[in-house]
Amino acid sequence: MRAPIGDFDQARPAPDCLDLLTAPVADAVRAWRGTVPADQLLYVDTDPAIADTAVFVEHHGRDLLEASANCVVVAARRGGGTSLAACVVLSSSRVDVNGAVRKQLGARKASFAPMDTATGETGMEYGGITPIGLPADWPLLVDPAVVDVPWVLIGSGRRRGKLIVPGKTFAELPGAVVLEGLGVSAG
Repeated sequence: MRAPIGDFDQARPAPDCLDLLTAPVADAVRAWRGTVPADQLLYVDTDPAIADTAVFVEHHGRDLLEASANCVVVAARRGGGTSLAACVVLSSSRVDVNGAVRKQLGARKASFAPMDTATGETGMEYGGITPIGLPADWPLLVDPAVVDVPWVLIGSGRRRGKLIVPGKTFAELPGAVVLEGLGVSAG
């Protein structure tokens, strides 16, 4: 099957590629519920050596810059406790951690979670974290621009491989809150 975006040799329905996904992502695809059928979640094989956005779009199509999203894990501190959340913004944006995130989570301080915390708590590889399969009790903050894109390229849980999913899917994920102002210009 041809991918709806980008220049990929082949796209396959994610339910047919469970063995290529990390356990939490595969479990989420197996248990999929929502208005978007699971077979519309597409898996594309990619080279982990070119997983970073700038190199990736140069190789697979410049149109992906406006159709790619990043999922980052943030740590929010309030009082003596720390809680984790995930944020999804277009790759052409950056997450407003100290503004929108901190305010939404009611935190005194918010920052990107350390790599070992992000990978350990998600069960996913750094550079491949995806909102599909995150811990169900985490807040998932999604920039409205992501929801508005017809097809979005996002990590698959590993550095090798990506998922292409309809943008509206992100608003339906467990714990999702579409948050105006989450993504700000990276320039």
